[in-house]
Amino acid sequence: MSEKKIKLYFDCDTGIDDAMALGYLLAESDKVDILAIGTVCGNVAADAGARNTLELARLAGFPAIPVAVGERDYLRQAYLCDVQHIHGDNGIGDIALEASHAKLAPLSAPDLLVELARAHPGELDILATGPLTNIAKALQLEPALGELIGTLTIMGGAALAPGNRTPVAEANIACDPEAAAMVFKAMKNIVMVPLDVTMSHTFEEADRLKLLSAESRFAQAIGQMLERYIQFYINTYGRKACALHDPVAAVLAVQGIGACLAPNVKVTIDDSDGPGRGQTLCDMRGRYMNYPPQRDANCHVVLSTELNMSELLLAKLLSLA
Repeated sequence: MSEKKIKLYFDCDTGIDDAMALGYLLAESDKVDILAIGTVCGNVAADAGARNTLELARLAGFPAIPVAVGERDYLRQAYLCDVQHIHGDNGIGDIALEASHAKLAPLSAPDLLVELARAHPGELDILATGPLTNIAKALQLEPALGELIGTLTIMGGAALAPGNRTPVAEANIACDPEAAAMVFKAMKNIVMVPLDVTMSHTFEEADRLKLLSAESRFAQAIGQMLERYIQFYINTYGRKACALHDPVAAVLAVQGIGACLAPNVKVTIDDSDGPGRGQTLCDMRGRYMNYPPQRDANCHVVLSTELNMSELLLAKLLSLA
């Protein structure tokens, strides 16, 4: 008997690593049914992210997936793009993709998420690889969202690792700490995939060259995008390589966290205006006793994984038609 597919809502701010995550999810179409994709402001504006998503889905041969535009600003602050040096002016390394003629979904991303959660109670999983503004808005529309969904997998935060937006804060959480605080207060079925694990898995220049020489046009496009992305990360790794932030979260949303060190702990968000703004405060005091159960735990925090993420991701991207 065939295994039941995961029903997934994918919330993203489609930059380069979101594009890789999308490619992985589409390559796992025998395991994952992407019911909809919502875009949020982050790496690019929400509307630009939706356009990137439609074009990438068309390129991969999945033009019919509903794509909805979400929040164009953060809960408390207006959106301002400041990562062009990482993702390019268009979010995908300034490469040009053939336009998609698919229409955007008529609902906003938060409205569509709520509709799907109500239609598939207990069965819908969420993968969020951008700021959590859409998820927070969906919670405002449906306070029982956490009870309606299966698992919320988030690429974001830093537990024991340093931040990348500030010394303590990771970019997705730091962009909208108020939204993140709302989500972590309301939901207890969160898997947080933080910098602790995503910075430990990389694509090297050799991987990029394999993508460029692939038969898959999608893989070739990712290879072209990565030229910009890797150039940024030279100052982090000291070599031509890049972190696999969103793809690692996508893999774990599909594969689960059975092959991970992922203690279940209490996580709160610093949404103050002080130097800790955007920090994910993870209660890791059980570290020296193999993380005994915490009564108020709300989140599995992935610290490491036995999976070879670069090998797995490369194989899946190369497999796309």
